[in-house]
Amino acid sequence: MVSLSFVSLLSVLLVSPLAVAQAPPTFLWDQLTPSQNLSWVECYSTFQCTRLEVPLDYSDPSVGTAALAIIRLQANVSNAEYRGPLLFNPGGPGGSGVDTLVMLGQSLQVIFGSQYDIVSFDPRGVSYSTPVAAFFETDAERALWNAGTLPTSLNASADAIPHDWARANVLGQLAAQRDASGILTYMTTDNVARDMLRITESFGFEKLQYYGISYGSVLGATFAALFPDKVERILIDGVLDADAWFSANLTIEATDTDKVLQTFFDSCAAAGPSLCAFYAPTPAAIAARLAALTAAVRAHPVPVVTPTAYGVVDYSLLRSALFTSFYVPYTLWAPLAQGLAALEAGDGAPLFSLLQTAPPFACDCSADPVPFHLNNGEAITAIQCGDAVEVPDSIEELRAYVDNAAKTSEFVEFLVGGGRVSCSGWKVYRKDRFKGPVCAANTSFPLLLLTTSADPVAPTAAALKTLAGFPGSALFTQDSPGHASITAPSLCTAGYFRAYFQNGTLPPPGTVCPVDVALFGAPPGASAKRAEGEDAMIAALKTIADAVRPVITRKFGAVL
Repeated sequence: MVSLSFVSLLSVLLVSPLAVAQAPPTFLWDQLTPSQNLSWVECYSTFQCTRLEVPLDYSDPSVGTAALAIIRLQANVSNAEYRGPLLFNPGGPGGSGVDTLVMLGQSLQVIFGSQYDIVSFDPRGVSYSTPVAAFFETDAERALWNAGTLPTSLNASADAIPHDWARANVLGQLAAQRDASGILTYMTTDNVARDMLRITESFGFEKLQYYGISYGSVLGATFAALFPDKVERILIDGVLDADAWFSANLTIEATDTDKVLQTFFDSCAAAGPSLCAFYAPTPAAIAARLAALTAAVRAHPVPVVTPTAYGVVDYSLLRSALFTSFYVPYTLWAPLAQGLAALEAGDGAPLFSLLQTAPPFACDCSADPVPFHLNNGEAITAIQCGDAVEVPDSIEELRAYVDNAAKTSEFVEFLVGGGRVSCSGWKVYRKDRFKGPVCAANTSFPLLLLTTSADPVAPTAAALKTLAGFPGSALFTQDSPGHASITAPSLCTAGYFRAYFQNGTLPPPGTVCPVDVALFGAPPGASAKRAEGEDAMIAALKTIADAVRPVITRKFGAVL
C-alpha cells in the first residue's frame, strides 16, 4: 500500500477473475437497533445477525459508543456438545467480516467442527459497523480522489515518493478535519481486541477462540499480549511481525518476497511450455526474459483498449501485477504467464484484463449511503496509521528509508510504502493506544501459528519472531508459495487446524504440510485419489480461499 489512491484504485483493478463477489445486500443493518447484548435476528438466509453496542473508549465510557455488526453461523449440535463462539477475522485491515462469513461460514464449520458458532464481525469503523470511517463527503469526491493517481511504483520515477508524501498529507488533513463522529481515534487494534473479548463474554464465555489471517494475525497476537489469561484457542495464519506493524517499519515483511519470484521462475521451468506460457528451459533464462520485458515496458508502455476498459500497461502496472500474483500463485501464475507472453509480443490486453472483473468507469449510484459499505481504503489507512508510531519523516528521510529497505527485496516498494510513506501525513492518534511489545510470558493456552514456505508479505522470520514472544506456542509450515495457507488447499493443514480446536493438539516442531494442488495446474490426465470425505474438505478449503483472497490482498495495496 503506497497511498489511499493506490489502495482504492487497486481495489477496482487488481481483482482476481475467480474472486467471489461480495455478499448481496439482502439485510438492512441500519434497521437493526444496537443493544448491549446479542439480540439475534435471521439474516442472509442461513445466518443470524446482531449489532452490539461497545464503548468507543474502554477507559472512558462517557466518550460514546460504536455499534458492531456481528454475524454467526450457529452450531449444529446439542447443548451438551456446544463449544461456544469461534471468532474469525479475514484480515485487511478493513475487510468486512460479515460479507466474508456469508461466503465461507459453512466451509469453516466443515474444517473446525459443527460444535462451534462460527462468528465474524465488521471491526469498529468498518463497513456495516457504525460510525464508519470516511474521509470524503460524497462518493463522487472519493472517486475523483482515487482517480487522481494510477497505481505507481515507488521506483517508477524520481518524484514518486514526494508525490505520495504530498497526497498522504492532504489525506491526513481531510481525515482530521472531517472526523465528525470521532471514530478514527478509536479504530486501533487494541480496541478491536477489547471488542473481541466483549463479544466472547456476551456469548457467556470467558476465553477467546479465534482464527485470524494476515492482519488478523496482528489482531490475534495483540489480544494474547493484552489478555494472556483469556486465551482458549488462537490460530494465526500468514503471521505478520506485530511489533513491526506498530513501529511503522515493515521491512521485515519483505524478507521472503524475492523467494516467491524465484519460485515462479523455478516452477515455470519445471512445468514446461504446455502449462507455463512464459517458459524458458532454465529458471535463469525466465528471469532474464522477465528483466528484458520489464526494461522494454519501462521504455515503451503499451496502450490497451478493450471492449469494457482502456489504459496503459506501464512499468508500475507490470510490477503491480507481478507482486499481486505473489499472494495467490496457484490461481494467478498460469494466466500471468500468458499475459507476460502476450505483452512481450506487444499485446497488453491479456495482462490488463487479468486485473479486472468489472467495468472500471461505472458506479452504483443507487446504493444506500448509510451506512457506507466497503470503505476498505479509508479503513486501511485509519487502522494502520492510527496503530503505528507517529511518522514525521521528511521526503529525504523517506527516500533514505526506502533505499535501505530495498536491500531486503526488489519489491519492497509495495511493502514499506504503506507503513511509512502513506502514514507520513496522518494526524489522528490516541495517546494511550497499545504499541507493543507484542508478547506474553504465559498464555492460558498455547497459540498456533502457521506460515508458508515462501510468503511475499508474512515471512518465516516474522512468524519465528512472533513465536518467540509467546513461549510454549507452536509453529508449523505449509510447503507452498503465497500469502497464508489459504493460497492452496492442504488436507494436512486443515487436519492440524481441526485437531487444535477440537482437542488442543499442537503439531510437532518442524512440521511441514504439503498442498493438494499443483502450480500452473496439473498435467493433462493427472488426477488425485482421495479418501472418502476429503473431496468435501478440499472444496471447503477452496471456498475459503476465494472468499478471503479479496481481503488479505488489500493490506499492502494489492487486491485480488
